[in-house]
Amino acid sequence: MRSWRSAQGLRAAGVGVAVLGLMASGCGGDGGGAGADGKVEIRYSWWGGQERATLINKTIALFEKKHPNVKVKTDFQDYENFWKKFNTQASAGNAPDVFQNSVAFLRKYDDKRVLLDLNSQVKAGNLSMENFRAGLEKAGNVDGKLLGVPVGGNTFALVYNPAEYKKVGVTPEEGWTWKQYDEATEKISKNGKLAGDSGPGGIMYLYDLVLRQHDKAFFTEDGLGFTETDLRQWWTNNYDRTRSGVLTDPKKAEQVKPTSALSKDLSAGEFTWDNFLVRYTSETKTPLALAPVPTTDGKRTGQYISSLMLSGSARTEHPKEVAEFIDFMVHDPEVGTIMGYDRGVLSTTEQFEAYKPTGVSAQIAEYEKKVADNVEPITPHPAGADICEAAFLRIGTDVVMGKTSPEDGAKQFFAEAKTALAS
Repeated sequence: MRSWRSAQGLRAAGVGVAVLGLMASGCGGDGGGAGADGKVEIRYSWWGGQERATLINKTIALFEKKHPNVKVKTDFQDYENFWKKFNTQASAGNAPDVFQNSVAFLRKYDDKRVLLDLNSQVKAGNLSMENFRAGLEKAGNVDGKLLGVPVGGNTFALVYNPAEYKKVGVTPEEGWTWKQYDEATEKISKNGKLAGDSGPGGIMYLYDLVLRQHDKAFFTEDGLGFTETDLRQWWTNNYDRTRSGVLTDPKKAEQVKPTSALSKDLSAGEFTWDNFLVRYTSETKTPLALAPVPTTDGKRTGQYISSLMLSGSARTEHPKEVAEFIDFMVHDPEVGTIMGYDRGVLSTTEQFEAYKPTGVSAQIAEYEKKVADNVEPITPHPAGADICEAAFLRIGTDVVMGKTSPEDGAKQFFAEAKTALAS
């Protein structure tokens, strides 16, 4: 899963995430000795703002109260600076004992021997992988290894302005089609001051869903799962719809960042992760709602549940305490009531049932319940996926702005992706 902070940060990070050198594997034995005060100290790092830090620090205080033998040293940064610091630490063999992670980085850092395989801690009884929602217990599994444990889950959605859709007589609901979406956005752009959509051309995760609806995928185990022709057609369609005014003028969208074009009433809808609704509603007085991704055949959306997760360092001297810490953070009901949906809808039933969402959080929970029966498994991203995502956004933006043609943009993306996935 990605929080809105993480998605926004990845766009900013671009190719700035350094490539790690190969390191000797740290198997993380039974742990190093305790400190002078008899306590074991573990380091915990995450990305996010002060609001998230305040919540996490409350959960850490609760953990330390219930585990008086463990001291947790904390550190957090914004998304871009988190990964810069993490790369420096990992390259020196000094990664945090436990840290926030994402599916996009599992293969990358497993290839660099940075991540702790938590399977042994599950077998030892220090970490439970029971009672996860929507198949999230599998989200951190890569090649038989357990490399991350989800703290929250989310899925893709159309965040939209229901009043504008009502004006054109379209109800975006389960089973609606891309034809209906196209017709609605065209009517909205003609009938009012808003564009029909903020512009989906550079959103890798949405294009992945479109590909999945056609039995393809953005990534496969062998690399990219689509062709230059596929991408050229996608970007041509987005360029044409931008020029006709159906999609938001990208120059205007750039001017209002980091606020979304939807929040600034430049458009009537925007495809993004469902928990972005929290951010968007805080930025505007316009009522917003969630709708599932349109379909090709009226049935398959291609949607899956993604997640933010906690991972351990392969070099930690305290794998037992790391596992106990992760277990506490994903299963303890009181932790769930503290964190709420800050990192997505809570991943385990203990926390999901303990937290009683209201307002926007209730909308997100209800949305995930509706789409839960139709979600599909997620394919683990290859090493270099983060670089591909940044390139897709950057080049896609250049295409809709007219800085490069859809054909040249597709060629450029495939060239950059080939390099990223081969490194």
